[in-house]
Amino acid sequence: MARPLRIEFPGAWYHVTSRGNERKSIFSDDSDRRKFLEIVASSVESYRVQVHAYVLMGNHFHLLVMTPQANLQSFMQRLNTAYTVYFNRRHRRAGHLLQGRYKAILIDVDSHLAEISRYLHLNPVRVKKFSNQEIGFKKKLLSNYPWSSYPGYISLRKRQAFVTYEVVLSVVGGKDDARGRRGYREFVLAG
Repeated sequence: MARPLRIEFPGAWYHVTSRGNERKSIFSDDSDRRKFLEIVASSVESYRVQVHAYVLMGNHFHLLVMTPQANLQSFMQRLNTAYTVYFNRRHRRAGHLLQGRYKAILIDVDSHLAEISRYLHLNPVRVKKFSNQEIGFKKKLLSNYPWSSYPGYISLRKRQAFVTYEVVLSVVGGKDDARGRRGYREFVLAG
């Protein structure tokens, strides 16, 4: 059976996920996570894709991206290939790191952008091991989770140059100012 065609057009928004082969971890340590984010940043620059949110988990990652040039496939091919080559060399392994093709869901900005952003940013506290933790613990974990764009949404000091914050903040909080960041934090924590 043939693979379904990817829908690509200028200005398209996607929720992209990719999972480790056999659901195994794709990040062994923080060095791997840092390298992955370096590759994301260089891929953003090369392909002019906008990353509006991301989260790295143990065996998968999520990205919220917009493609002004209708080039998601090229961007993701470069990202996944470059990271797999790095990971395999560093850990002296061979073969697939990621399970099949990445998953890219085309999203409607007007009705789903805020919810997708919140879903991505809540991933770190929705894992089974934190299910019985109190809300205060989860709030603190989220605001300090270094492998997500969420800290940059609520604090200017934690921003990353390759993430575009303004669009999501305009949808949820109004502006990229203290009030907008506070509104976004409240929106995410309400989830």
